[in-house]
Amino acid sequence: MQFLAHLPLDAGVVAVFFCQNDPGMCDDWDATAGANRAFVFTGGLSAATVPAEGATTLGAVTALRPHPADVPTAEPVLGRLGGEPDWIQGDETPDCPSCATRMTFTAELEEGADFATSANFGGCGRGYVFHCRPCSEAAFLWQR
Repeated sequence: MQFLAHLPLDAGVVAVFFCQNDPGMCDDWDATAGANRAFVFTGGLSAATVPAEGATTLGAVTALRPHPADVPTAEPVLGRLGGEPDWIQGDETPDCPSCATRMTFTAELEEGADFATSANFGGCGRGYVFHCRPCSEAAFLWQR
């Protein structure tokens, strides 16, 4: 799975991954199909060492703006933290797999403008990250 994002929470972070092994062949638009995954980490984290061999394909780093956007930034902004999801299709807010409660919207991710480094959300798609604070569960899905 490809690492996509590391997002702050009040008590920890969410790490988001999705299948890019054979784009278009994984059900990575579905929060529960298994082709994407989001994990909540509440303990101390440290940066991983970049492997000496192999490919790292996400060469660009971008920023998310908080919602509401209170400080303009000169950095490329490809999404936002908090607020409400701006659904492209219809509301697909997932339920927590542990407690079955509707999950809380965390972040919205946009594909990106550079084909070489953008996430593949089906072409002009948008990703949505959710979490359940009591259960420390997270979910990710996208729409196009």
